[in-house]
Order: sequence, then C-alpha cells, then structure tokens
Amino acid sequence: MAKINKHIEIVCSSQVELSSMSKKSRDAILAVLNKYYERVGITIVNNLSDLDKLVAKNPDLVFLGMKFIPSNPALGLNDPNKIWIADYLDQHRIAYTGSNQKAHELELNKPLAKQRALDFGLETSPFYVAIQNQLQIRDDMPLIFPLFIKPTNRGGGLGVDSYSVASNFDQLESKVLSITASLQSDSLVEQFLPGREFSVAILWDRESSEFLLMPLELIAPPDKKGVRILSERVKEADTERFVEVTDKSIKTQVTALAIRIFNALGARDYGRIDIRLDEFGTPQFLEANLIPSLLRGYGNFPKACKLNINLGYEPMVLNIAELGLTRHKNTEELIAA
Repeated sequence: MAKINKHIEIVCSSQVELSSMSKKSRDAILAVLNKYYERVGITIVNNLSDLDKLVAKNPDLVFLGMKFIPSNPALGLNDPNKIWIADYLDQHRIAYTGSNQKAHELELNKPLAKQRALDFGLETSPFYVAIQNQLQIRDDMPLIFPLFIKPTNRGGGLGVDSYSVASNFDQLESKVLSITASLQSDSLVEQFLPGREFSVAILWDRESSEFLLMPLELIAPPDKKGVRILSERVKEADTERFVEVTDKSIKTQVTALAIRIFNALGARDYGRIDIRLDEFGTPQFLEANLIPSLLRGYGNFPKACKLNINLGYEPMVLNIAELGLTRHKNTEELIAA
C-alpha cells in the first residue's frame, strides 16, 4: 500500500507541566502514522526557538500534544502572556489537530470553563476561586460544606488527593495552602458532588457529519475516608474501573450535557468532557480535556472509543489526523476561491 504524501509532526514538550502527551503516547502515535504517511516526525517544543524550528519544517499537519509555551519560562503555567501553539500555527497557516487557542484557554482555566458553562445555562456545581496567598475569611464562606478543592490549572488529577474533600473550614484552608505551596496555583473550590462520575469522549464523524458521543462510567477505589475520587494517585496507577453506561436515561443526560459543554467551549474535532452527578442525580460539568490522553490501554478517550463503538487505537489516531488535514484543505480552498 502506497503511503500518503504528507508530512506530519507530532508536537509535545519535554517539560511535564507543558506537555499533554507522554513519550509512550507519542511513540505509539508515531508508529500508527508512520504506517500510512510518508514523513512523520516528533518535534519537542520547550521555547519559542523550538516553535520556530517547527514552523520552518512547514509540515502538512501538526499533531498537537501540548497547548502553549510561556513567554517567560520562569512563570511557567502562571505566565499571563502565553504563546499558544494553535494560534502560532494559525498565523503561519499550518494545520493542526483538535481545537484552537480560544478553546484551549478556556479548558486550561477551570473556573473560566465552569463560568462559560453557566453563561450558556448549563449545569456545573457552585464554585469560587481561592487566590493563592490571599486570606480566606471563615464567616464569608459562599458555599456550604462539604467542598471539593483542586488547582485551577492542572490536569491528570494533579493536586487531587484524599484531602481534596473538606468537611470544615480548617480542612479547606489546609488544602488551599497545600496547593499554593506545591503547585503555586490558585484553588478551585466547588460544592462537592457525591454522585457517580462519567467521562464522555467526543469525536467528529465525517461520514455522518455528527459527533460520536461515547461515555464511560469511572469508578475510583474508595480512599481512606471512603470517598471515591479520581485522585492523582488513582490516575497514575490506573486503578479506577471503567464500565459501559447502560442506563439509557443517564446516558442521554450525560452525553447531552457533554456535547453542549464541548460546543460552549468552542471545541472541535475531538475531546473529553468529565461529568459527575449531584445528590439529586443531575449531571454537573466538572472539566474538559481537549488534548486527552491517547495512551493505548490507559487513556479514557481510547477506552471509550473501543467500548462504545469498537473503534480501535489505529483508526482512532488516523481519524484525528484526517480531521485536521481535511479542515485545513477546506480552509485553503476557501482562501483560494
């Protein structure tokens, strides 16, 4: 079989806090794309110079495994003047997979994503932001306990542990201080949701011209307090169970919220939306991941594709790449016309 005459660069960072793709994941994606495309490479981007080298290669497609680089490396995730990879590629008319800068900005900032949901009339648990190094006032609490606390700008369960569920002010204050000290991040404080948790993989299907909505129920092992949360430790060890969503009513409600959130964020092509039920069984938006883990046998996105529609790893990766190439081709044709 003749390979497709296209050049694809898989892009990620060697700096863990900047990369949404592990070495194992990018190597697996490389192996798939190499079977079908003439030229496939990996570009590590840690700074602007690396990004310019990527642009100089002028690939037909960039398979995105990261969202941004800081203008000031010392500020890292907290740099207000981030250089967004998608925007930089748009400026140079280079195609890439998945969503654009605006969607990535909303996804990265969890409070902004939740506010976006509220602006669109969608369900998400009440919340506020505890600013790092800013004193909280016990008598001014806008929410009632129990509360759930996590960093505003981290994924993969980072900063989430058994102390993330606070039953009183002292526990809340302790967890916020811990997040400030270990991650230099503000804290998202939200009403704790005691119900079941779901993750919905979303993938555009070119044949039907519709999004495929593929939910999983995620069941974490109980922590020492008996609470089931997808903590950093659980995610790293991959000890949560995933099961098919067979209840038609719940499946309809969860997928309906997921696609509405996806659209509200301005996302495109593919991504993952996480949802948890409140005490009344109503689905509530937790967070989005628009560059979800594609690690074979680990990431919830490939698991959902396989469990729901029997879409294997190889066609899943090819699908994501083809969506980026097709959109770019259509855009170039419109510009030419």
